[in-house]
Amino acid sequence: MPSTDATQTSAPTPTRPSNSAERSTSTQRSKAKENRRQALLTAAASLFAVNGFNRVSLEDLGAAAGVSGPAVYRHFSGKQAVLADLLLTVSRELLDGGRQVVETSGDPLAALRRLVEFQVDFALGKPDVIRVQDRDLSNLSGQDQAAVRALQRSYVELWVEVLARLHPGTDISELRVRAHATFGLINSTPHSVRSHGRRMAAADARPLLEGMALAALTADALPAR
Repeated sequence: MPSTDATQTSAPTPTRPSNSAERSTSTQRSKAKENRRQALLTAAASLFAVNGFNRVSLEDLGAAAGVSGPAVYRHFSGKQAVLADLLLTVSRELLDGGRQVVETSGDPLAALRRLVEFQVDFALGKPDVIRVQDRDLSNLSGQDQAAVRALQRSYVELWVEVLARLHPGTDISELRVRAHATFGLINSTPHSVRSHGRRMAAADARPLLEGMALAALTADALPAR
């Protein structure tokens, strides 16, 4: 028969983690997962730039990010998905950043100067992504290629709209040529800043690129022959 002694001590009730502790643990896991995903994208940009998309395996990606090849599938459905995420993300970042530059600039010349600075920052900061975009865009699925190109066209048109305000009456096709030529100049940085096998310091390349780009964009239209 169970004792009815009032002094008997009952077993302690197990304590459960508080909601705040559970949320904190969940947040930490989410951050760790996102950090690993970003590490994989950074590794992909570097490996794809050096070796080309087709010569890089999932095992290579995982090893560069400190995980096994199969662990990559926890973040991406496959190698093509990594490439798609890399190029779609950077295309969105360029478009969103460019829009913010234009919206916060007081006049078209100021907007153009800041767009050039923004593009130079991108070129100097992410040369691997530029090389991957130039060489491996065709390795995306047709749908992802179309999405990347649509974002790129919107970014070009953002520049064209600013140029149209700066050069009223100039044919839009000429303004597009100016914009594309400027991207070619700036985005060639990974190749053009090399001199006798040595890389020019970003601090030296930046004013050179910005000055040349602005000169091309602000020059008066040449008279028709």
